[in-house]
Amino acid sequence: MHTTDLKKLPRVDLRLTALGLGCSQMGGLYRATSAREVEAVFASAWAAGVRYFDTAPYYGYTRSEHRLGAQLADCPRHEYVVSTKVGRLLRPDTSIAPGDGGWANPYPFRPYYDYSYSGVMRSFEDSLQRLGLAHIDILYVHDIGRDTHGDAHQHYWQQLTQGGGFRALDELRRSGSTRAVGLGVNEWQVVMDSMQEFDLDCTMLAGRYTLLEQESLSPCLDECLRRGNAIVAAGPFNSGVLAGNTKFNYAEAPPAVVARVRALTQVCEEFDVPLQAAALQFPLAHPAVVSCVTGTRTAAQLQQNVAWLETPIPAALWQTLRTCGLLHPDAPIPA
Repeated sequence: MHTTDLKKLPRVDLRLTALGLGCSQMGGLYRATSAREVEAVFASAWAAGVRYFDTAPYYGYTRSEHRLGAQLADCPRHEYVVSTKVGRLLRPDTSIAPGDGGWANPYPFRPYYDYSYSGVMRSFEDSLQRLGLAHIDILYVHDIGRDTHGDAHQHYWQQLTQGGGFRALDELRRSGSTRAVGLGVNEWQVVMDSMQEFDLDCTMLAGRYTLLEQESLSPCLDECLRRGNAIVAAGPFNSGVLAGNTKFNYAEAPPAVVARVRALTQVCEEFDVPLQAAALQFPLAHPAVVSCVTGTRTAAQLQQNVAWLETPIPAALWQTLRTCGLLHPDAPIPA
């Protein structure tokens, strides 16, 4: 497996590199990222052949989009794919402080959820200007779902369905302003709901189809494959618990998760394979998955991810994981 391997979206003439760069760290997630670090990680990604970059207005309260746009400014437009997201509008707010929303040094804009027709259109137009682009390749609806919104989910779901949010996406797709549309979510259930309402080209599914958990395999990924809704597997380390820290879903990992990670690690050690290499390569074996996206802060981290993705892994490792009950019995495994 190579970083530069390309997979095509079934419904759209777009091809994504096997490894994509998630740009939340450019927004200063948890701690500040310097301009020099941003330049270095982007240069390393480009040199390694990464040509898919994902951002969002929410990351650093627009800081990530500004920074990614600056890095892409001198790159040939036909050589890369960029995605961003809609679902939040960012309004000027002088009360924004360091640490708000988990961003170390956010720009002075307060995010407000808005999945309506006008909200989607305004968000898209603002992103074009921040990124310095005339069109955006992939546009995701960000963080729609019951787990995210709780009691307010139905309100936002109606904005998206009855209030014209999906209609706005379809208009942007038909006009060529964006080439593909879909969801960027942490919940597979809302992907199923959305496919009953609207034709999705691709979905960025964060942390829900990983070496650690495959609950979304059936019926979600099966249905995505049938409908041509390509999956971008984000968060392959489940917030870091598969990469060596103790975080799972942005919080401390519970004992059951820690125990499962320990069992996965033991099998990988038997074959002298880094757990992180298995975590990066596993999602890409599913025929619905077209790219695996990781967020990195430094050039060294980016280069390490490339090395893990390209690490040879014997077929016996995957078979052992399945025999030990550590993989869903129907989960496709790398050849």
